[in-house]
Amino acid sequence: MAEVGAHLTAAPAGEERPSVFEAVAQDSLMAAVKPALQHLVKVLAESNPARYGFLWRWFDEIYVLLDLLLQQHYLARCSASFSENFYSMKRIPMGNGRQQPLATAGLPKRHHWKSLLLLVLVPYLKGKLEKLVSSLREEDEYSIHPPSSSWKRFYRAFLAAYPYVNMTWEGWFLIQQLCYILGKAEHHSPLLKLAGVRLVRLTAEDIQALEKKWAESTSSQTHSLSSRVQSALKRALGAVAFSLSTGLSVSVFFLQFLDWWYSSENQETIKSLTALPTPPPPVHLDHEPSSAVLPSLKSVCPLCRKVRVNATALATSGFVFCYRCAHGFVKAHQRCPVTGYATELQHLVKLYSPES
Repeated sequence: MAEVGAHLTAAPAGEERPSVFEAVAQDSLMAAVKPALQHLVKVLAESNPARYGFLWRWFDEIYVLLDLLLQQHYLARCSASFSENFYSMKRIPMGNGRQQPLATAGLPKRHHWKSLLLLVLVPYLKGKLEKLVSSLREEDEYSIHPPSSSWKRFYRAFLAAYPYVNMTWEGWFLIQQLCYILGKAEHHSPLLKLAGVRLVRLTAEDIQALEKKWAESTSSQTHSLSSRVQSALKRALGAVAFSLSTGLSVSVFFLQFLDWWYSSENQETIKSLTALPTPPPPVHLDHEPSSAVLPSLKSVCPLCRKVRVNATALATSGFVFCYRCAHGFVKAHQRCPVTGYATELQHLVKLYSPES
């Protein structure tokens, strides 16, 4: 049975409500898939940019399309998202009470499309917003807009407000989960409430109906060309969904490990484990009186002897100067002020401090 698989079990009577651990686990399943796939696409793009570069450039759009097809398939056949079906759950409309429709009956159209949009569109838009905020923060210090321009004032206000908006969003989910744990809410996620559905465990009747539906779909014979094409597309999509379901059941740990390994919170730990030894400082090759002498304070520019402004490193030697000082010296002398190494303007690398 492709949709259910060996990992589905029937829920005992009176235990239809999933625990908060099951509910949160199914949320984290899809959250772990995207970073792992993103890293795999990045490796492919770096190994062969001409062939796979477009996958990296359009990864978000390609992923959201695949996610849309996958979630549509499972919502239509199992009344659940991919991860909810993986953890033996289904969605039912609010207000059904004890009369639960079978998983094969599907959701009403209004609940189906609301569920599909909230499952696919909200994570996509949230990811795009986070990338926008990250790029705005990076270019804020060296923006070409004058400080008094209305655009710069607007996006600085946006950057200042975003942490509070994000905290409110995450707090909303946390409060909803606490209410779910205490039995004060029927949803562990506000998105389920917006879709007008709630999660329940699959029953024995649901599993039997899903197995019967799958058996009928594989044994049915169609004769018209359009019916055959539709049947072939459905079988292909079902095979992809089955492959994902079976593969994920085996590789969930591997995917979550990749997510942890490449998460930003662990980059410092990873760098400390994998970093090469720090190379020794370059040998001073130039002893002319015009050579710069290193100051005792690391934050002082060796040329102007003042606190650095727009810190810029020379790729040929690694020493850091003010951008204006380094640019003027290298343009005039074509060498590093400290070591005398041959240096061109393209060897100037601007540095962004963590405080900025």
